[in-house]
Amino acid sequence: MQETLINVVAAAIVDDLDHPTRLLAARRSAPEALAGRWEFPGGKVEPGEEQLDALHRELGEELGVRIAVGAELPGPDGGAWPITTKHRMRVWFARLQYGTPEPLEDHDELRWLTAAELDDVQWLEGDVQIVAALARHLVGSADGG
Repeated sequence: MQETLINVVAAAIVDDLDHPTRLLAARRSAPEALAGRWEFPGGKVEPGEEQLDALHRELGEELGVRIAVGAELPGPDGGAWPITTKHRMRVWFARLQYGTPEPLEDHDELRWLTAAELDDVQWLEGDVQIVAALARHLVGSADGG
């Protein structure tokens, strides 16, 4: 019996789409197994929902913001990132368009991180590879980390 993959969308919210210097990270408060670890805000795509519609919905629910979506950060095979054995996540760069982000759902803290600060938080295991790929896009990132 083959398990169905769960599609997840997330935003790498940066301060500027052309020359990003900071990334917004969100600390999980739920579920308990993930609490205290950091992630990209986003969530599951509902059946019949378009991926970018899901991204906008999730960021409204989780952070109370609207975003402008930029380029996608492609996964290792050019598509989604494998974040667990059952979950595949697509990630887009985004910038805030309206609202001030607040941890409304599933998070208890938000933090803006520079390239030098990306390793200062404990990322969810599935997000570590994405953070490494994203770090190369932040202005001021050190070569070789």
